[in-house]
Amino acid sequence: MNQTQPNNPLHGITLKAILEYLVAEYGWVQLGDRIQIRCFQSDPSITSSLKFLRKTDWARAKVERLYVNSISYDQRKGKKSEPAKSVPTPTESVWDRARRG
Repeated sequence: MNQTQPNNPLHGITLKAILEYLVAEYGWVQLGDRIQIRCFQSDPSITSSLKFLRKTDWARAKVERLYVNSISYDQRKGKKSEPAKSVPTPTESVWDRARRG
């Protein structure tokens, strides 16, 4: 009975945790571009966004969908919480850095 929803990726995750992850991952500007919600675009804050998302089902669904897609992408790519910064070597060209991603 411990796993009442084993196939639900959002089970046990609060809306605040979802929003904080998305803001850390994308930032407010890019989050506002991805999801056209005024609370992300005009004077954004966690508190005001949570208040809006708790009242608006369609907006919450979009945020949850972006979160699930971001998490599954991170898992497929093996991304950790903080990506390692690569330092270019002096002999490395712009093309080598672009190829690496």
